[in-house]
Parts: sequence; structure tokens; C-alpha cells
Amino acid sequence: MPDLLEKIIDHMFAAFTFDLGRYLIAAGLISLIIWRARKWSEARRIQTRRAGFKDYKREVLSSLRTVLVFGLTTISTVLMVEAGWISIPEGPINWPILIIQLLAMIVAHDAYFYWMHRGLHLKAMFRFSHLHHHKSRTPTPWAAYSFSSFEAMSEAAFVPAYLLMASVLGAPTYGFAIFLFLAHMILRNAIGHAGVEFFPAGWTRGPLNWITTTTPHDLHHSEGNTNFGLYFTWWDRMMGTEHPHYEERFNAVAKPIRAPVSVAANASIASLSMLIIVTSPFIAG
Repeated sequence: MPDLLEKIIDHMFAAFTFDLGRYLIAAGLISLIIWRARKWSEARRIQTRRAGFKDYKREVLSSLRTVLVFGLTTISTVLMVEAGWISIPEGPINWPILIIQLLAMIVAHDAYFYWMHRGLHLKAMFRFSHLHHHKSRTPTPWAAYSFSSFEAMSEAAFVPAYLLMASVLGAPTYGFAIFLFLAHMILRNAIGHAGVEFFPAGWTRGPLNWITTTTPHDLHHSEGNTNFGLYFTWWDRMMGTEHPHYEERFNAVAKPIRAPVSVAANASIASLSMLIIVTSPFIAG
């Protein structure tokens, strides 16, 4: 029992540090790009309305609460690992298998998020939980974790539930695949709340148009009951919940790829920051 308690305490500290770190890095670097490349970002701004100081304050403070809730919710992972219900492979990594695991986790999370998100938009659930997130009518990258406690718990439940399912099916997931999934999730989340269209003109007519741009989630915040997906457009298109003017709104703000010095410099900062995220567990030993 003392060993289990020590593992739970260690998990809480590690989870809080990691989740806070990835939130600050992802939201910070997207904000830095927007600020440093002001001419570039202003030309791609989706709304004319601007977030105010109270919005930033609310988003950051509630995100700190979310980090704490994430740590508490994922204690279930520690308990299920100790019980032998969840298995985390150790030893040499089979990289093709890891890539498959990462992609499977992303696809599964997109489906989970879509249906959970639609559930949160039911009238009673919206007032009880999701309204807090939608106070950010003009979202900023700092809104990526701006959830009520219940929504934060719902968001965090995916990872232990997925790991349990994968283990039961005999396909346990590498710890490094989980790590890459979490890094991808927060970066896409911060971009989705950026308020600036990061994707180039023509994206919605290209072969990768099933990958969501920034515009869908911005429309979700500003207008409401459409665009529930996170990474992909699949579910919204299948279920008829994609905003009818998504492509038109995207085309109004998206610009061809041009890389001024400031954007290129900040892209380097972004790459370095993500490198720090990926390597920090190994540096820490």
C-alpha cells in the first residue's frame, strides 16, 4: 500500500508538470508566432472581434484547474496498471508498430471527442459544463484547456479508457506513442483556438481536406452548433454537422504559403519547443 501511494503521488507530480508544460509551450509558441508575425497573422484573422484581458485571465486560470483535474482523473491509469488491467510494453521499440499505435490513438480520440462534444451540447449538459468553454467567443490559444471540471474529467477519461481497451484486445500501447499523442493533441488544440488561419489557401480543395483547419472550431465558438470534430472533418460530414459556409469562410481568410523571416524564425522556435517536449522525459532520466 505505501508503494502504491508513492506511485500515485509520483504520478500526480509528473502529470501536473507534463500537462502544465505542454499547455504553456503549445499555447505560448502559437501566441508567439501570432505576435511576432503580426502582419502575417492579421491578414489571416478569422473574426473582427478581439479577446480582452478578462478572456485571457479566465482561460489561463481555468486551464490551471484543468491540469489538476487531468492529474486526478488519470490516477485511474496507475491503479489499472498496478492491477494488471493495463499493460505498457517495455524494452526496444518497434517503430512501425509505434506509428500504427499513434495513428490509431489519434483516430479513436477524434471519434471520442466528436460524440462527447455533441453530448456536451445537449441543453442540460451545455449549461452544466460546456458553457464555460464557450465563454471564449473569440478563442485564443490559451483556451485550449479552458474547461469546467466536469469537461476536463471527460476529456481526460479517453486515455485510460483507450489504454484499457487496447490492453484487453492484446495490443498494449507504447509509452512513447502515448507521449507523442499527447503532444500532438495539445498542439492541434492550440492551433484550433488560435483565431488565425494557419492552413494555406486551397487546403479545403486539396487531398488532405479531411484534416481540420483553424476555421471550423473558430466558427464553432462564434456561431455555436456545428463543427464538433477535433482533428478530422469525417464525423461532421457524415453526421451533417459541418458549417454550411465552412469553405467560404476559410477561403475568405486563408492565404497562399508565404514564409516571411519572422514566421520562419518562429517556426524554428516551434520546432525547438516540440523537440524539448519530446525529449524531456529522457533528459530527466
